[in-house]
Amino acid sequence: MRKDLVAGEQVIVVTRPQPRSLAVPALLFILAPALAAFASAWTLRGGAASVIPGFSEDWNGWLVAGYLVLAGWILLGFCLPRLIRWNSIRYILTSLRVMRRDGLVRRRDRQISLGAVSNVLLSQSLVQRGLRSGTISLESGHEGSLTLVDVPEVAKFREFAMEAMSKLPDGGTRGTAQQHAVVHGPGMNSERRWRA
Repeated sequence: MRKDLVAGEQVIVVTRPQPRSLAVPALLFILAPALAAFASAWTLRGGAASVIPGFSEDWNGWLVAGYLVLAGWILLGFCLPRLIRWNSIRYILTSLRVMRRDGLVRRRDRQISLGAVSNVLLSQSLVQRGLRSGTISLESGHEGSLTLVDVPEVAKFREFAMEAMSKLPDGGTRGTAQQHAVVHGPGMNSERRWRA
């Protein structure tokens, strides 16, 4: 990261998305081996033979192998890719720009200059409000927009970004940033605006 910074640029925040997307993979990471072990023990003690008529105990090894393959597929095919995907995303706020980097094999880097930001949109669902996370969209006229999804401690991240924008020298390129917060959820449809 240090080699990517320009002279005088400082890193303010480096973070990942809120890990709530890992809740189901974490649960399956615990349950899959436990259920495979339980099913294997149940099968080896004759449970499958008592439930399935005509089931021979010669098939116990194949059934246990099937349980293990299924548990392995859940761990390696479902849990691990989601963990790797989550771990490969970085949100970086520096004194001059905001960056989103993702990808493990094929890296993607999207950035927007803080001086060009004209609009900061913050949105939170009810779940995100409870977890203090949210989605930030930074809009710029000529550079497009950059959306950071499920930013943890989104209010602090927004404060740091607005503070960094206020410290930028007015070289004519800095837009008048307008900040929006939209709160989504049952009974919630409020919108707030801030001016920088």
